[in-house]
Amino acid sequence: MNTDTPNEDLTDGPILAQGVDDEPVEHNRRIFHGWTYLAIAGISGFYALFHMAALNGWSINSWTGVSIPGLPVFPMETWNFRIVHIAGALILGFLLYSARDFPDRDTDTKHPIDYITYLVMLPALYACYTALSFGNQIANGVMWNGMDAGIRNAETYHYGIPLLVATALGIVLGWIRPRVRGSIAPADLVLSVCAVAVAIYLVTIFGTLMRNSTGTPFAPIGMSLAAVAGTALIMELTRRVAGLALIIIAGFFLVYVFVGDMLPSFLNAPDITWQRFFSQVYTDAGILGPTTAVSSTYIILFIIFAAFLQASKVGDYFVNFAFAAAGRARGGPAKVSIFASGLMGMINGTSAGNVVATGSLTIPLMKKVGYKPTTAGAVEAAASTGGQIMPPIMGAGAFIMAEITGIPYTDIAIAAIIPAVLYFVSIYFMVDFEAAKLGMRGMREEELPKFRDMIRQVFLFLPIIILIVALFMGYSVIRAGTLATASAAVVSWLTPYRMGIRSVSKAFELAGTMSVQIIAVCACAGIIVGVISLTGVGARFSSVLLDIADANQLLALFFAMCISILLGMGMPTTAAYAVAASVVAPGLIQLGIPALTAHFFVFYFAVVSAITPPVALASYAAAGISGANPMSTSVASFKIGISAFIVPFMFFYNGALLFDGAWYEILRAGATAVFGVFLLSSGVQGWWVGDRAGAPIRIALIVVALFMIEGSLLSDVVGVAGAVGLFLIARAMRPKGRASA
Repeated sequence: MNTDTPNEDLTDGPILAQGVDDEPVEHNRRIFHGWTYLAIAGISGFYALFHMAALNGWSINSWTGVSIPGLPVFPMETWNFRIVHIAGALILGFLLYSARDFPDRDTDTKHPIDYITYLVMLPALYACYTALSFGNQIANGVMWNGMDAGIRNAETYHYGIPLLVATALGIVLGWIRPRVRGSIAPADLVLSVCAVAVAIYLVTIFGTLMRNSTGTPFAPIGMSLAAVAGTALIMELTRRVAGLALIIIAGFFLVYVFVGDMLPSFLNAPDITWQRFFSQVYTDAGILGPTTAVSSTYIILFIIFAAFLQASKVGDYFVNFAFAAAGRARGGPAKVSIFASGLMGMINGTSAGNVVATGSLTIPLMKKVGYKPTTAGAVEAAASTGGQIMPPIMGAGAFIMAEITGIPYTDIAIAAIIPAVLYFVSIYFMVDFEAAKLGMRGMREEELPKFRDMIRQVFLFLPIIILIVALFMGYSVIRAGTLATASAAVVSWLTPYRMGIRSVSKAFELAGTMSVQIIAVCACAGIIVGVISLTGVGARFSSVLLDIADANQLLALFFAMCISILLGMGMPTTAAYAVAASVVAPGLIQLGIPALTAHFFVFYFAVVSAITPPVALASYAAAGISGANPMSTSVASFKIGISAFIVPFMFFYNGALLFDGAWYEILRAGATAVFGVFLLSSGVQGWWVGDRAGAPIRIALIVVALFMIEGSLLSDVVGVAGAVGLFLIARAMRPKGRASA
């Protein structure tokens, strides 16, 4: 039996979400055919499978039941695993992504510059050979010392210079060569070999006592040279897969390392030589630190999980279920966008990526029922951004927070529940009031999947349920994620999309491909984290926050909010949070704010930077689909997601919103906060008691909402009284005979 193709449909109604699980192809992404496709697919699938095996502590020996000398036994040593993790992503990334966007029509595949590039391959290969020879010498008892002149010369002239020359020329030549979508540029092969040379050297050196010499005069010069090349490779790949925003920020931080001693006030940093800095930046104080720790474990694990959901078409089911449940309501497609984007976004790990995945379906349908293109794009952008704060996965944010803070993952996931509910409830009200003002209808019965059919397939939620239950039963995140991934394959056998060997292989291939962007971004964020750690600028920023808080604590929080948003603009969620957590969170903790509250505060604003003008990645992605003006879309999405800018202040003043308190305090705080965001949405949209509200009522609604949001018993009483008063005023002012909407 062919287990890789559908055999029959399980629904009688329309299937709206076909293609939601299809992977979007970027403008600089190569599309392979024939043997090249098989080779790249094999590399991609092996890369993902390697992580799954390593994370679960398997080995080839244990699979076969026979001890085979020389075969690796997992788990690998931590630093070596992270080095291989980054190197694999660099190799795969350079093979998949071109230095520039491809034209509509390919040019000739042959070009004279290719022959020059093949010559550049020679120093790259020589650097690999030299790194291996160093390892052989160390294995034979040679004492490797960074102070030995002979070793320094060998590392400089036989390893470092050839590696740097090959890296620099590979990056430049990658730009010059004409772009051919179906073939790999020789320059990118050079960069892949350079990534191998960096990894071989670092694994060799860090496997000796030289690991303890980083940042000292005893560190081998090759360590610094390898880190220079590795940093350049990481930044180049990040530019290809995530754009210039993160590269510009990382570039500013790198420049700061070497000019910080000349800057005044709290920006002043110690004088750091390039050898000392780069010998430390490719360690757990920087690139191999918390961001890579998370990307090499939790993030790639959940990318594999997401790939299995794609291969089994569960993502299509999530969207169709949302259509069946909410499509009949007024402005139905917009409400579907909220639910579908929340489900898909918590797994996706990037707001802009989720916009592309679900927005390609929901945005045209929103326009069809009457939403303006700007509003349609804004709703999708706000909803997709909210997926990053949706427990239990939170777009991998929960795992990064657990890694940085040491707070148990389950505590973080539970604390995220009420803030996430407030965010999505607010968007729902904003969308509903907009639909009411425009007199919209829902979608017709015949336009929607049958709800009874969706209920028959509710077992497709099992992978998510298994994940949540396993986590709260005390299983490790890795074990829970593995069980959920396996269950996705199992439940597919109850659908037309049964996963066989071919589909499982395709899922691992997808996972390897999907992981490249987030791994590159996390590694690049690690460069910034390394600068912050090694220069001490984070501690000095904390002192500035303390000085501001002496004058006004609310002003200090506002300042922290602005910095978190600024650092997050143009960056994927994981990188935005990692950087902001290094700079801002320590200062908030020094103010006496609990670590969980401080990191949630920073995390929320790093997330909503995706819909904050002027650099709003999620909004810009949505505008590209809706055809609206990007800046107008970002302003509209900021308005729709306005509650996300208030929620962090809510849980700062009322810890019960993070499940910190007695059950009755948590219940009251959650209920009054929901009512508060309802009032806030009414005020922002100008819709109250089934009618349009004038400016005085709108202002009063916002003021009353802030009383409800503040959280104390007295303010809640004032807020409820104010809401009742405004209700009575609106009823009294309404012309007789007008019905409520």
